Order: sequence, then structure tokens, then C-alpha cells
Amino acid sequence: MPQVFAHFFRPRVHRTAAVLALCLSMTACGWILPPPQTRGNRVEAEQLKELVPGTSTKADVTALIGSPTQKATFDENSWLYITETTRPRVGQTLGVLDQGVVVLNFDDRGVLTNVKTVTKDDAASVAVAARTTPSPGTEASFMQQLLGNIGRFNPAGTSGFSGGGGAPSSGGGGL
Repeated sequence: MPQVFAHFFRPRVHRTAAVLALCLSMTACGWILPPPQTRGNRVEAEQLKELVPGTSTKADVTALIGSPTQKATFDENSWLYITETTRPRVGQTLGVLDQGVVVLNFDDRGVLTNVKTVTKDDAASVAVAARTTPSPGTEASFMQQLLGNIGRFNPAGTSGFSGGGGAPSSGGGGL
């Protein structure tokens, strides 16, 4: 009877060890990945709490957060703090882990009027047009382009250039 139990438990021990080894090897892949990279100006929630609309000025904001990543194109009183956290994926393409924009609006005196945080979830999807821009010319295939100049050559001695009189050169040019 003891041999029956030994025979019954031995394959389970090997299977359990194999599953454990597989799980450990899969978690080890996460240690190889490079750390996430943050680009732009990250504004922390604690910093936003210190900004008070109606009392904070542009100088206060610059001292606390720093200069903006971008100012709005048509409004110098709208400051944008843009941040993006990425991590390289397979094939060295960047996977976006987090995106965020903090929009600060100021009045004409430079006093903060509004603070707004925009995330990736607030983004609007845009449909891409499938059309192509037409280009002038012919639609020649690769073979037509490759073989297009066969038969279009000047026979020897006729260059088509008149170099100041006389008969065209015969191409010999003896020195």
C-alpha cells in the first residue's frame, strides 16, 4: 500500500515544481523591463492644492511648479503642463502608461482664475481620412520605371549640344 501512495504523489510533486518554476520565470521577465520614463512637467496633487484661484499669480505658479510646457496658441493667459509616462515594449515601441494635462487660466492682471486637469480618458477620438493626396504624373509600375528609358538614347556622335560651330563631335576625342 505505501508504494501506491508514493506512485500517486510523485507526479504531482513534479507538476507542482514545474508550475512553480514557470511562475517564477514569468515574474522574472518584469524585472528585465526598463523603468517607466516620465516626460514633461508632472504636477502633483499637493502642488495643485497650494494654488488658489483669485489670489495666486503667474509668479507664484512659476515658483511652485515651474514654467509651463506650453502656452495656448491664441491665449498667452492659458498655461499647459503636459506629462506622459511611457515604457518601451516589444520592438522598442513606446507604450503609454499615463497621460495628463493641467490647464491653468489667468486673467489680464496675471491672477489665476481656473485650474483644470485633463486625463487620457477625456480625449476625443478622431477619425482618420482614408484618402490619399493625388500627385501629378503617371502611375507607372516598378517595371515601367525600370525599363522606361530603354530605346531612348542618343546615337553615338549626336549629343544635341552645339558647342560653338562645326560638326558634332564623333566621340573619339584623340589626345
